[in-house]
Amino acid sequence: MSQDALWPEPPAELVINCDGGSRGNPGPAAFGVSIQRPDGTEIEAIGETIGVATNNVAEYTAVIVGLKRCAALGARSVHVRSDSQLLIEQLSGRYKVKNANLKKLYAEAIEAAKAVDRVTYEHVRREKNTRADELVNIALDAAGFED
Repeated sequence: MSQDALWPEPPAELVINCDGGSRGNPGPAAFGVSIQRPDGTEIEAIGETIGVATNNVAEYTAVIVGLKRCAALGARSVHVRSDSQLLIEQLSGRYKVKNANLKKLYAEAIEAAKAVDRVTYEHVRREKNTRADELVNIALDAAGFED
């Protein structure tokens, strides 16, 4: 579906609900991203497997994909919501990234955020992030990875 079919002009603000997970840690992993208008209307849902990875790698992959997609859609402001406190605190600059494997993904997320004018981050309880979690599980189930 073309962007023009969704709205007459590019959205000024979008919300990303994102999640990542692995069955085993590390194990088969996937991410889920629900891109929404501020009123909660979902305009795009993305769920994909990423091979064998940790939960944290999957969480970072979700936010990177979400930010890049929002920039491609023309958003100027993006509000990122995740149930990963580590991810949100690191991207907000309140926690340092100590894990060597996450440093590259952190840098990629910060770079992706530069493609829009403003990015805010919010930690939400898991029950407020059910759509993104659902997309993770749909991707893992579709790939044949059992719980």
